Amino acid sequence: MSDSVPSASSARPVDGSERLPLLDVLRGFALWGVFVSNSFAWFSGRVLMPREQSQALAAPPFEAAVTALYHFFVNQKFVTLFGFLFGLGFSIQLKRAEGRGASVVPVYSRRLLVLLGIGVGHLAALWAGDVLSTYALLGFALLFFRDRSDRTLWVWVGLSVVVVPLVVPALLHFGPILLHGAQAAADAAKATEAMEAQARGQLLVGLQSDSLWTTQAANAHFLQYMLPTLKRVLWMIFILGRFLLGLLAGRHLLLQDVERHRAWHRKLLGWGLVLGVLGNGAGVVVQHLRLAGLLDPSKAHWMFTLSAIQELGYLGLAAFYVAAFALLFQKERWRRWLGVLAPVGRMALTNYLMQTVVSLCLYDGWGLGLVGKLPPSRCVALTMVVFVLQVPFSQWWLSRFRFGPAEWLWRSLTYGQRQPMRLALKLSPAGVPDVR
Repeated sequence: MSDSVPSASSARPVDGSERLPLLDVLRGFALWGVFVSNSFAWFSGRVLMPREQSQALAAPPFEAAVTALYHFFVNQKFVTLFGFLFGLGFSIQLKRAEGRGASVVPVYSRRLLVLLGIGVGHLAALWAGDVLSTYALLGFALLFFRDRSDRTLWVWVGLSVVVVPLVVPALLHFGPILLHGAQAAADAAKATEAMEAQARGQLLVGLQSDSLWTTQAANAHFLQYMLPTLKRVLWMIFILGRFLLGLLAGRHLLLQDVERHRAWHRKLLGWGLVLGVLGNGAGVVVQHLRLAGLLDPSKAHWMFTLSAIQELGYLGLAAFYVAAFALLFQKERWRRWLGVLAPVGRMALTNYLMQTVVSLCLYDGWGLGLVGKLPPSRCVALTMVVFVLQVPFSQWWLSRFRFGPAEWLWRSLTYGQRQPMRLALKLSPAGVPDVR
């Protein structure tokens, strides 16, 4: 995702001086949260375990508190933030193209095709939870919306983040009951749940193997379960809504000119916090009641509304994060502190892929074999260690090179020519080479 202002007469990669530091910082922050989510739920094997096993790991009070904090502050908030930034990045690229008097379609389409190729490779060879391929496919939808009015975009946002999360779960819950009766619907739901548990269990067994071939074959086999599902389609609809919110924000320069929109960000800070607390609080309470055996989702017919409530909570807290970072970034001291995340954000693609590779080494059976063994707190702590190491690595790399290695490949394939990688050497006043 390029962060720049219109300046060039022809399509080209963005120069470092044209980037918007706030967006790089937000992208680095989002990458941290996505890594925590992926590690907590997937790499650690938590969503693949039998319910009793995952509950046992989270049973101690401290682990239960970590789990609740994760669901309140992290779960789904950072994929929301990443989707928002993806749409915002498209808006900025659109403005650049308009500034050149050119169409954004050719270059952006090539960017998406290259990203799709990287994502499919990541998906098939490394990890079934890849989001790059999904982002690339949905990115083509942004081309359709680029000339649509704000009103049209808001209608689609409303459909994706309110109507669909409310209507579809209601249809899925009440439809089978009306068509086949309550008992038949309950039996079908149990059969589906058993099939899903079997698929997850097979993947967990595969990941525990000490054979690299076996673990990756299990990952590829799991794709047959993950991809052709209604849940996947719904998730893509939710992501599209976040893209469109980013497109709207970019149109109105909400993050490109924070000072001008300071009052708006303050309102977003307050309302985002309110929605975030209500929506995520409801989700945490319901989860606690379910784990305690005090709530049976199959008998609580109002449960279909929880998806819409949580969706507002995800959006609210993500909006709170954006507004908080935007306002804090206007202060010099905070700009320096938060700025350490900017290099990570500039190398988001490289760091995302690196997180997968490192996690496979840590969790899969052919590596350290930690899958299915770590309680929530240790999983989060391990994730923090890896991310903290990525921060100085990104700073070191960008002090010598223009792009991260994956970003360099992405740009070179997009523009059809090898991009200059190394930064130019300049002599300091003392005559010592200085990398700039």
